[in-house]
Amino acid sequence: MYMLIMVLDDIAHLNNVLAAWVKAGARGVTILESTGLHRVMLRHKPEAAYAGFSRMFGSDRVGHKTLFAIIDDMAIAEAVAAATEQVVGDLNEPHRGILFALPVVKAWGLASNETAAGTGRVG
Repeated sequence: MYMLIMVLDDIAHLNNVLAAWVKAGARGVTILESTGLHRVMLRHKPEAAYAGFSRMFGSDRVGHKTLFAIIDDMAIAEAVAAATEQVVGDLNEPHRGILFALPVVKAWGLASNETAAGTGRVG
């Protein structure tokens, strides 16, 4: 088993990325709001005329989405990566995001009937 983790830079792509992940075999994707260091530092730079307006209208809340999914094998990870790049473009280019897989030694709470069948689904 592996855990896929992606920090999606442009959240306008979220629904298309999720659809691509599901089509590629990922299931049970968890999504968290997140913000990187660079965006936090940019947010705190003083903007003379518009600082009040950005806070008033919520435009200073620009961040990322972090996606998590448990999958059965590396073939699904490769399929998810390729499908993600079809949506956002080359992940090696700036402002696309990052995607990586980590080995999972043991997991609790997964739907055992689905993972045992080798579908990569977790619920």
